[in-house]
Amino acid sequence: MVVRKTVCLRRLGGHRRGEEQAGRFFANPKVTAAKIVEGWSTQTGAACAGRHVLAIQDTTEVKFPTTAQRRRGLGPVKHGNTYGVLVHAMIAVDAVTTACLGLVGGEVWTRPGVVTEHHRDRPFEDRESHRWLATAERAAQVLQPAAMITVVDDREGDIYPKWACLPQAGVHLLTRAMVDRRLVGGGTLFAAAGEIAVAGRRQIHLPARQPDRAKRTAVMELRYGAVEICRPRDEQDRTLAATVRLRLLDVREVNPPEDVEPLHWRLVTTHEIADAAKAWQVVGWYQARWIIEQLFRVMKSQGLQLEDSQLASGERLVKLAAAATKAACIDMQLVQERDGKDRLPASNVFTEPEIETLEALSPTLEGKTERQQNLHPVASLAWAAWIIARLGGWNCYYKPPGPITMRRGMEQFYSIHRGRRLEMMLKREVRIP
Repeated sequence: MVVRKTVCLRRLGGHRRGEEQAGRFFANPKVTAAKIVEGWSTQTGAACAGRHVLAIQDTTEVKFPTTAQRRRGLGPVKHGNTYGVLVHAMIAVDAVTTACLGLVGGEVWTRPGVVTEHHRDRPFEDRESHRWLATAERAAQVLQPAAMITVVDDREGDIYPKWACLPQAGVHLLTRAMVDRRLVGGGTLFAAAGEIAVAGRRQIHLPARQPDRAKRTAVMELRYGAVEICRPRDEQDRTLAATVRLRLLDVREVNPPEDVEPLHWRLVTTHEIADAAKAWQVVGWYQARWIIEQLFRVMKSQGLQLEDSQLASGERLVKLAAAATKAACIDMQLVQERDGKDRLPASNVFTEPEIETLEALSPTLEGKTERQQNLHPVASLAWAAWIIARLGGWNCYYKPPGPITMRRGMEQFYSIHRGRRLEMMLKREVRIP
């Protein structure tokens, strides 16, 4: 049941009839969130061929309004006082240009309730933390055409089974440490970080993060060295390696503003670090993690407004969240490439029939100068972004199109594309005597 129009359903339908079709789609028992997630990576592998790819993963909680009488079949999120869906996603990002190349994999689910059993008493496969390893393993499969893969995650991804199982030829890990692990020879990880000599200082630019962090520049002090961590004493799987050798980077802010909490990153990686230049490069790869946070903002407050959906069923909301993640990734890719700085092909986002529809639309949209045509050739992603932005109401002047404009444009485009496909089908199948 759909109580009122939502952005996500408009994206799939574009009008009332489309909303009804979308409602039937999410109600279909053959359509599952797992199948939708499986389709996330359709074009990503080819887009990553020959590149060093940062496979960045993170989890976000999508809250939906509920009452005590109407939980909508949703489980608890946050601290258990709100209800919603959890989305764990991984995106592929070019390590050199930081261009988003598409989704790799993930999981979308709602909790059945509060788990009272301690996670140490449950098999690893039954814990929510298993997703960090499962999604990283998925990256090794989807991104096989890539020259190198670096799996990047924040503190939640600091789990020992990942360190012990995943690293292989061409696949590396980079994680912000959460656990003060025991080291071979005595001592702990965090204590060791403070004992390493300073290797240099550098200014880094920090993007704004809503609602409490403004854009600013920070002076960071770098330390790096080799460590060997021990398997936790309470680890149930005793087949895991007893120790794992890693590289530790300690990056902390020097002389922060008085009203700001200083940054302090303890990063652990499987990459070899021979000098300070390589260490700073690894720090830059970790900074690219903000791109997945931008994806989640586009999915929620800055674009699709997923949390406003009024679908009444938790099962359908899970499916909707899976579809919205893909839509948000496309919007973000279009915004990133609107100026053509990375010269990506339109095939990174659009299928061949969709590109044909874009080619048919291009002559009907005024405002594209000859210089723009030369900079953004047909079938480039920048060319496609220009068409989508025009469909979304952008007038080619003033500020460049953002995710909301791209979202509106994609709503219009999918509506036109479906109509064009129907017209072509009728021309093929209808025989006039």
